[in-house]
Amino acid sequence: MKNNVSRISKFRFASFYFAAMLITISLFGLFTQGLNLGLDFTGGYLTEFSTEQSIDQTKMNQQLSEYLTDDFQLSAADNGTHWSVRQTDANIGQQDSSWLTEFSQQSGLSITPQNAIYIGSQVGDELIDQGGLALLTAVIVILVYLSLRFEWRLAAGSVVALVHDVVVVLGIFAWFNISFDLTILASLLAIIGYSLNDSIIVGDKVREIMIRNKDGDIDDIINQAIKSTLVRTLITSGTTLATVLAIGLFAGESLAGFAIALFAGILIGTYSSIAISATIPQLLGLSADHYHKKEHEVCTLP
Repeated sequence: MKNNVSRISKFRFASFYFAAMLITISLFGLFTQGLNLGLDFTGGYLTEFSTEQSIDQTKMNQQLSEYLTDDFQLSAADNGTHWSVRQTDANIGQQDSSWLTEFSQQSGLSITPQNAIYIGSQVGDELIDQGGLALLTAVIVILVYLSLRFEWRLAAGSVVALVHDVVVVLGIFAWFNISFDLTILASLLAIIGYSLNDSIIVGDKVREIMIRNKDGDIDDIINQAIKSTLVRTLITSGTTLATVLAIGLFAGESLAGFAIALFAGILIGTYSSIAISATIPQLLGLSADHYHKKEHEVCTLP
């Protein structure tokens, strides 16, 4: 039994240092690469069209680069028959889909315009402000909730795990240059809630065991809490991942980034609930005495 507990502790601390390395790599990517902000935030022009025949994306990109003078991003869907062209600084003369007619004639392709949307930079700035405010508000409310629910060491573990999950997901988007739009921002809010849920499950179990076992070793208590909640956590994560995977496979390119963010966030959140939220309280000196002292103070109040 002791050897088993020792193996769990070694795995937990090794995972903690690995999580610290992930945060470092993600922050480095965010500061050096930056996020590839989509039109929702930068402003610009989105043109969608379809072609009768399937075309290789590299070939389509080469033909468009000879025709469009501005920087653009091209994405394909439906096996290379549906196309989206994103231009962050489109010229006034290109702010409609009329250029598609000339492009169709010059390229010899049969093109059907689908959609043309222009988003002003002012709208993008407002979305950045409102999105940042939404994230900040969510984090503040969570901090208040955790400070009331847990002893501060357990609360600190949950907060650090939450920050880890968000930073690592953002780091993935920075390193792989995936477009960051409003759907990704929405997924970050969902990841915050999911991360908090996992951390609270583990934290509640740690608190419950500490209250029952006054003289228990904190290392054993945390390992018992992880073992008793692991099956529940894996089942919850597995069913959620199956749903997100279905979204990524069948919902189309418009929700691809959303699915990537949620899939990564759920995996990372499950990992951090063990590696971070359960380990940091131990590193900060958490013991069963803290909760028994708190209960004693409450009982002796006049």
